[in-house]
Amino acid sequence: MTSIGNRPAGLQAIDREMARQSADAIASYEDNAEQAKTVVASIRRTGRLLLLGMGGSHAVNRAVEALYRAHGIEAIAVTLSEQLGMPLPLEERTVLITSQSGESAEVLRWFAETGGTRDTFGLTLEGTSFLARSAPSLVGAGGSELAFAATRSLTVSFALHLAILAALGTDPAPVLATLRAPAEVDIEPALSAFGDVSLVVTSGRRLQGLAEALALGLTELSRRPCFSLEGGQLRHGPMEMLGAEVGVVLFRGRDATLDLVTAMAVSAVETGAPVVVFDCSGKPPVEGATTLSFAPADGLAAILAMLPVAQRFMIAFAAARVENAGTPVRSTKITRSE
Repeated sequence: MTSIGNRPAGLQAIDREMARQSADAIASYEDNAEQAKTVVASIRRTGRLLLLGMGGSHAVNRAVEALYRAHGIEAIAVTLSEQLGMPLPLEERTVLITSQSGESAEVLRWFAETGGTRDTFGLTLEGTSFLARSAPSLVGAGGSELAFAATRSLTVSFALHLAILAALGTDPAPVLATLRAPAEVDIEPALSAFGDVSLVVTSGRRLQGLAEALALGLTELSRRPCFSLEGGQLRHGPMEMLGAEVGVVLFRGRDATLDLVTAMAVSAVETGAPVVVFDCSGKPPVEGATTLSFAPADGLAAILAMLPVAQRFMIAFAAARVENAGTPVRSTKITRSE
């Protein structure tokens, strides 16, 4: 499964997806302005938004949850599997189902069991998918993602949310500027800091969804235990696991939670764990941590500035540990069973 320069074929596939993700994201934002208005009309009428998805799609939903709440919307992100087993009421609630393929098992069962509602909408990369046929949908540019770990699908999904958020009143200019001029940040210091790491925990506060997306990608590609805990949850007991072989990745933005992330970085450094901070806060680096610095930003601008660099980090981390990284051995791109 290797070819050019002995780079695994799976990683070459991811490289191709990442090379086009910014352009596809911009096109996705531009192409879905009208459909976004339809979604916003529903959200304004109900005042409540249920964000459903699995895997990387759920991580995207977790990341944008706070952005909808900032508009006064009662937004909650729940996995589709949880909604199927322990459903929240759907009456007078706008439902946005995110699935890059539009074909996963949970999506099919959700519609089979509920029949959908008049306020159900889809967000997908495939315009001919089951999801797109079953509900009015925002459709990302470029078609389905072919590589295993989510990269382009995350970026495009965020751009589709940007179309909705812009219709709600968010200024899209800073986000689009970030997509047009991706940050150039050297990941080698972070890789060096994690040279002896066998397990990774990622964490954030308002950027927790981004932390969850990175943990999923790290797990899929490196086949090492990599998981994510919201900053407060990491405080309440799991600090016991930290040490020299446990890498900690934190995401710090220019928002009201930055001091809490800073305090966590200080505490994690004190445990002897290698700490990497993806930092859009504009604040000084934490002593003892490896900081990857970006221009000060919050919200989607911060997410889309840090995401491609975090993607490069997870790919390089995995490539150093797995011979055929990017080629799944126990999973499939589209999960068709529950």
